[in-house]
Amino acid sequence: MPRITFKPMNQTVEVEEGVTVLEAAHENDIALEGACEGSLACSTCHVIVDRAWHNKLEEATDEEEDMLDQAFGLTATSRLGCQITLTAALDGLVVTIPEYSKNIRVDKKEG
Repeated sequence: MPRITFKPMNQTVEVEEGVTVLEAAHENDIALEGACEGSLACSTCHVIVDRAWHNKLEEATDEEEDMLDQAFGLTATSRLGCQITLTAALDGLVVTIPEYSKNIRVDKKEG
């Protein structure tokens, strides 16, 4: 089962293969918004993928890129959590939830 670490709270969770980063967050009560419920219609599940992992992901689709253009605090390794499907090859993935999204402010808890 792949593990994913969410920063800045440094919370690592283990999930079934085939779960998206957004689903992993929701299943583990991690504050990652998903206003469109993962239908690729918003940018509220924007995450910043650790540079060591970014090149291991599948390329973003044009539709994802269009939604990312609306994300607050976009970086070179930004992706939408609803578009990253966790597999054994992504075991250990590290993502940072930005402090702000288009809709909410995420309270950061260092841990």
